[in-house]
Amino acid sequence: MFTINLFNGMVYGALLIIMSSGLALIYGLRRVVNFAHGSLYMLGAYLGYSIATQSNFWVALIGAPLVMALFGALLDRYAFRLLQDRDPLTVVLVTFGLLLVVEDAVQTLWGKDNLSVPAPDMLSASVDLFGTPVPAYRIAVVAVGALVAGGLVAWLRFSRAGLFVRAASTDPTTTAMQGVNTDALSAGVVAIGTALAGLAGVVAAPFLSLSPAMSSDVLIDSFVVVVIGGLGSLVGAFVAALMLGQVQALGAVYLPDAAAVIPFALMVAILLWRPSGLAGNRT
Repeated sequence: MFTINLFNGMVYGALLIIMSSGLALIYGLRRVVNFAHGSLYMLGAYLGYSIATQSNFWVALIGAPLVMALFGALLDRYAFRLLQDRDPLTVVLVTFGLLLVVEDAVQTLWGKDNLSVPAPDMLSASVDLFGTPVPAYRIAVVAVGALVAGGLVAWLRFSRAGLFVRAASTDPTTTAMQGVNTDALSAGVVAIGTALAGLAGVVAAPFLSLSPAMSSDVLIDSFVVVVIGGLGSLVGAFVAALMLGQVQALGAVYLPDAAAVIPFALMVAILLWRPSGLAGNRT
């Protein structure tokens, strides 16, 4: 049983890695605290459901994030770019309003009933993990989380675009003076962050039911991850996501009455110890 709980924590941590990395990227470039990120995750899940219904899960896994990337570029052009220098209260109100708009749009298009996406046939069986049978699909979720984490780190550390992203997240004015088009760069990063939220929704769809209210829990956990890891830090977010996944999984089993407050207690404890988060604001 303990092994299963640890494994479930790893699965949820992998989902949070995909989700929170997009949130951290958007904040790192645009300095916008995106309260609508959970609704983007939800929209990606529903788009994945529609695409999978018309074709198959693998097409949805690629198609939904691509659509969400386009949506993210539009969001940056008509919302986030305009919010970049606004006061925090304005940012909160606008992004929270966007969340409500997306939720209403989802209810209008797909209704309020819970929906589900079947796991692909090749991942529908169980696999023996240290003597315990676990769904193969959940192992695949962990693999996707690891690929996303590794891919983002490699992109930021070893590519020219990644160098520009790291520079712009530290000092956008000086980066622009060096000839980098920071608006185009930020639009691309917001598109990637939105695509990652959509990818998280598609990945979660086969083992979490789809509903218009599905955005709230994962949004709160994603913000906890980003705050614990350090605002704008991807590496910190990865570590915090794995920590929070285990805290949620083990807390739900061994401390069910306190499970809802344990993540916040962990966040407070870490911030008291290290106010800038585990990794500060480094990308």
